[in-house]
Amino acid sequence: MSDSELSPQQLAEACAEAMFSRDGASQGLGMRIESVAPGRAVLSMTVREEMVQGHGNCHGGFLFTLADSAFAFACNTYDEATVASGCSIDYLGPGQLGDVLTATAEERSRRGRTGIYDITVRNQHGNEVALFRGRSYKIRGTVRRLEETAAGETP
Repeated sequence: MSDSELSPQQLAEACAEAMFSRDGASQGLGMRIESVAPGRAVLSMTVREEMVQGHGNCHGGFLFTLADSAFAFACNTYDEATVASGCSIDYLGPGQLGDVLTATAEERSRRGRTGIYDITVRNQHGNEVALFRGRSYKIRGTVRRLEETAAGETP
């Protein structure tokens, strides 16, 4: 099937598969892609012992990384290489050892070379743990063919 014959959903899935195969960070933290669609991604991760900080909660850096990975997968569903140009996070509650955290990324705006994505991180009980907003910037190249991408280009 040629690129032009792929449905938007098939393209989003192909992009996620290509990205995840090269994403040692997300894989190393045990992240799983639960679903992906154009402008949307859902990733999950179980809080492991080495992710717990001195107060007994999941370290905020791991919450940030989960949200950031969901953001990356959501904004790269169109096979146009896209990077973060900025982001922020608000921590709403703790993640605990053994919690299964799920980050849901949703596109809010995509115009020209920029986009805005909101990511909500929840635990297995549906409690919100963090809210993340990411701003994306489209660079040259594609997601599925890394050699065509201007990896060093910055916004």
